[in-house]
Amino acid sequence: MKINLYILIACLLAPGGCRTSKHLDIYETGTLKIRKIAGGTYIHTSFLETETFGKVPCNGMIVANSGEAIVFDTPTDDAVSAELISWMEKTIHCSVVGVVATHFHADCLGGLSEFHRRGIPSYASNSTISLAGQNNETAPQNGFDNILVLQVGSKSVVNEFLGQGHTVDNIVSYYPEDKVLFGGCLVKSMDAGKGYLGDANVKTWSGTVRKVKEKYGEAEIIIPGHGNYGNLELLDYTIKMFEQE
Repeated sequence: MKINLYILIACLLAPGGCRTSKHLDIYETGTLKIRKIAGGTYIHTSFLETETFGKVPCNGMIVANSGEAIVFDTPTDDAVSAELISWMEKTIHCSVVGVVATHFHADCLGGLSEFHRRGIPSYASNSTISLAGQNNETAPQNGFDNILVLQVGSKSVVNEFLGQGHTVDNIVSYYPEDKVLFGGCLVKSMDAGKGYLGDANVKTWSGTVRKVKEKYGEAEIIIPGHGNYGNLELLDYTIKMFEQE
């Protein structure tokens, strides 16, 4: 009876609630949290100290299949990237075969140097690579213009630029096998504010997210750059937030 009560409380407290144990937190330290949210899909969350917003939790995605894994957005620094890579190798027994940066801000590639140090190839849009260099951030190695399909084990993940929003270079990543879309900072969590707009194009933001919904409307789980994951309501919420701009 005590075990059942514990599971119930844990489910109620988990972001977005849970239907099965796969939605419970599976790893947590003071610097990193990892949650399994679908068959081979995980959210990793690290933290960034900012002057304006304080300590901000920053989401990334892991897709694992057949002993391989790809990371989407790094943790916020190299030490936490090392922690994440070690967890993937030792806990889910995956070799990390790639890392994708969804835009040029530090919450996406702040820990990229650790991946490079370990010989893990990195990918981003050519725009992100250029902007990272201009802003003295570690630049990803392999670029693309509009769309890039990466293999993880026997499955594919689609990475695509569909327009400007949070930044001029923001992309989204979709894993069809689990119907999970990583929207990154282009997508807002429910009840979130507009956040940092210093590099944003607020006039095109809603239109870009509409394109995302049209292209990937079959997605069942949406992961934002910050805050709780959800479903297609997150796209609708983001569209409405910026449609008057």
